[in-house]
Amino acid sequence: MKNELTMAVLQNMNKHLNNDQLKNLNEVLEITLLYYNVEKIEENYDDTNNNQIIKLFLSSKRVEGCSNKSLKYYDFILNKLLFNINKNIINITSNDIRKVLDNYQKSNSVTKVTIDNNRRVLSSFFTWLEQDDYIIKSPVRKIHKIRTTKIIKETISDECIERLRENCENIRDLAIIDLLISSGIRVGELVKLNISDVDLINKECIVLGKGDKERKVYFDAKTKLHLEQYLLSRSDNNDALFVNLQKPHKRLNIAGVEIRLRNLGKKLDINKVHPHKFRRTLATKAIDKGMPMEQVQHLLGHTKVDTTLQYAMVEQNNVKIAHKKYLT
Repeated sequence: MKNELTMAVLQNMNKHLNNDQLKNLNEVLEITLLYYNVEKIEENYDDTNNNQIIKLFLSSKRVEGCSNKSLKYYDFILNKLLFNINKNIINITSNDIRKVLDNYQKSNSVTKVTIDNNRRVLSSFFTWLEQDDYIIKSPVRKIHKIRTTKIIKETISDECIERLRENCENIRDLAIIDLLISSGIRVGELVKLNISDVDLINKECIVLGKGDKERKVYFDAKTKLHLEQYLLSRSDNNDALFVNLQKPHKRLNIAGVEIRLRNLGKKLDINKVHPHKFRRTLATKAIDKGMPMEQVQHLLGHTKVDTTLQYAMVEQNNVKIAHKKYLT
């Protein structure tokens, strides 16, 4: 057991000392431990303490303004992964995290993107532990961002957008499509809109984005016209901008928007029609036409410009034109 203790100390000090210093440390440990009995104490795993630490972390994120959806995601990931490690949180190592991420990927056949999202949650958690002095150094520091395959995501062509518009069965769905494609708002922002949030005269509205941050977005004249027609057609007293078609005309939810668009896309044989695709299309067009990146970032409500770049895919046809112009 003394040899095991000596080797453990030497391994931990290996990156801090040179070979001569390690030899001296080894001699000191051997001499010192001659006068002591060494016994290894098995770690007493305390699930209750782990749960308390996770709750404190979630409380801190709530104070910082994280949404309930994000908090539930953090809670799910942390409990799922840390339960499988089966150790007190403050004693978890980099290798423990590598093993649990590797096992999770193998047993669930999830993508590298999912694994990296899990890594990011763990990084946020252990960084908080480090900052609040629960641990000396986050074990996730040694685990780098997981390389993922970059997939070029599709946008919606002008032709497909017109086909969707022409085949809407009611003015509400037409107004939804127009607002999504002209403003680039998230579907979650769209369903939260109230009539009072919309300024039809100036063709703008105030949306509540991620982290409960308000921002102003803009729409075109076509959207204004269809919103006016939709509002005039309503006979209910609901404050929501978009409501269900059937009585009692409750506020339309995210699933309702997604289902209507998906079914319309299938009917017209248009591939994968969903709200986020409209947002990506707007970002791509804006950058492609020369809108400054920081303005696109503000328009979409992104905290970091890197997020904006991920949404915007440069039109391949324009790359071909630029190649011909500058390189041939």
